[in-house]
Amino acid sequence: MPLERCPCGRSGLASRSIVVLAVASLLVSACGHKVQVPPPPKVDTAPDFPLETSSIVVPMSGSLDAVQRALEAKTPRRLWDIDKQLDTCVHAKRINLKIIKVKLLPDLGCRVVGEVTRGPLVLGGSGDRLTITFPVHATIAAEKIGGVVSETATGDAMVHAVARLSITGDWKPAAKVRIAYDWTNAPGIDFLGQRIEFASKADARLKPVIASLEQSLPRELNKIDLRAKLASAWAQGFTSIMLNREKPPAWMRVTPRRLGFGGYRVSGRTLTLLLSADALTETFVGNRPSDPVATPLPPPAPETGKQGIAFFIPVLADYAQLEPVVKRTLVKRAKKGISLAGVGPVDVEFGDVTVYATTDGCLAIGVVAKAKARNASLLATKGQVWLTAVPYNVPGSQLVRARNVGIVTDTDSEVTNLLIAVFKDGSIRESIAQGLSHDFAPDYDKVLRAARKAIGRRREGDLVLSADVSKVENGTLAVTGKGLFMPVRAAGQARITYAPR
Repeated sequence: MPLERCPCGRSGLASRSIVVLAVASLLVSACGHKVQVPPPPKVDTAPDFPLETSSIVVPMSGSLDAVQRALEAKTPRRLWDIDKQLDTCVHAKRINLKIIKVKLLPDLGCRVVGEVTRGPLVLGGSGDRLTITFPVHATIAAEKIGGVVSETATGDAMVHAVARLSITGDWKPAAKVRIAYDWTNAPGIDFLGQRIEFASKADARLKPVIASLEQSLPRELNKIDLRAKLASAWAQGFTSIMLNREKPPAWMRVTPRRLGFGGYRVSGRTLTLLLSADALTETFVGNRPSDPVATPLPPPAPETGKQGIAFFIPVLADYAQLEPVVKRTLVKRAKKGISLAGVGPVDVEFGDVTVYATTDGCLAIGVVAKAKARNASLLATKGQVWLTAVPYNVPGSQLVRARNVGIVTDTDSEVTNLLIAVFKDGSIRESIAQGLSHDFAPDYDKVLRAARKAIGRRREGDLVLSADVSKVENGTLAVTGKGLFMPVRAAGQARITYAPR
C-alpha cells in the first residue's frame, strides 16, 4: 500500500522549529520513507503458433532389376509356333495377249510352318515412361508350294513396349502397355518373281504377348508391396520432431492429412513412385508434445500442386536476460545526475530489477531504488516502483524496442512522490526503454542453425526426413509467461524417404 504520512503534532511558536526537526527525524527513522506499490498481475501464458499446412514429397522407390528378372522368367523364350495350310501362297500368274488373258500358272497353296523366339528382355525408360524391349527372331518355311518345292525365310524385329503406370484406389499398381516394333528384316521369300510376306502372321501373334505383359507387369510391381510400405510410412508420419534442444526447447508436430499420387519416375535402374503428403505442422515450446493419433492409410488423392514444408521456429529472450541490462542502463543514467522540477538535484541509487509478463501484452518492470533530494536532506525515500511497457518489433526485423513506458500507481504522499517523480522523468523512462531493447539476431541465427540441422536429415523409424530450409522470415513479438517470443516462419522443400534399416 502507498506510504501514509506520519502524523505531525502542534505546539507553541517558540518550540515550533524543534518540533519540526523532531518530526522530520521520526519520518526518517520511524516511518522509514518506504514506497510499497502493488505489482501488476503476472500472467503465465504460453506462445501460440498458428497451424501450417505443408505438402511433403514422399518418394517410394524400388529396383527395376527384380521386376525385370520376374518378367524374364514369366515370358517364354519361344513366343509361338506357326503351322497352317494356306490355299494361296502364290497368286495365279496371267499373260495379257491383248485379245485374251492366258493363265500360265494357277494359284499355288502351301503349308506355312515355323517359330518365333525372343531374346533377352530389358526393362528401362526415363521420366514417366517405362519401356520393355526385346528382340524377336522368326524362322518360317513355306513347304511344298504347289506340291513341288519348299522355301525357308527368317526375320528379325525389335519390340518396344511402352507402359503407362497408374495406381488403383487401394494403392495397387496398374499398367497400360502400348506396343511398337520395327522389322529390321521382315520374314518373306521370293518365288517365281513374287514376294511372300509372313510379317502379318507374326503381327497377329504379338497381340497376346502384349496382353500378357499388361497383366504380369502390375503383378510384379505389386510384389514391391507398395501398400504395406505406405501404410507403415503413413503411421510413422504422425510424430514430433525436435527443432531446438534448449533456449527454448521446441518441437514440430506433424499430422498427415492426405496422400496424393504424382505418378512414376524412372531413373537408371530405379522406379520411384512420387507421392505428396499433405500434413499439418504445429510448433510447441517446452516438453515433447504427445504424438497425434494415427489414422488409417487413405486412398490416393489428386496432387494439390503445392509443394513445400512450412513451420515456425520460436526464438526466446528470457526476462532474466533483460533485467541486468535495464539495471546497467539506469545506473549509467544515475551517474550523469538527475534533477527534478521543483525539487532540484536528486541522488538516486538503483537496485534490483524484475521483469515479467503482465496483461494486455505488456511487460511489468519492478525497480528497487533510493532517492534523496540534495536541497532537502529530510526528503528521502526508498522502495520498489512498478512500471509497464509495450515491447514491439517491425515484421522482418529482429530488433525489439519498448514504448509506452509508464508508472502503474501514483500516490498523494509527498515522500512517495519523490521516488515516483524520479520515474516520471522522461530520461529515466527512456533509459528503461533502452534497457528493454533486445537484438534477437544472434539468437535468431543460432536457433535457425539448430533447426536446419535437426531436420536437414533425420530418421524416424524406417523414414528419413530431409529438408532444405530456403526461406525464413520473422513475425511480430509475443509477450508470454516464458519470455519474449519472436516467431520465425521457415519454409522450404522436404522429402520423406522410406528406408528400412
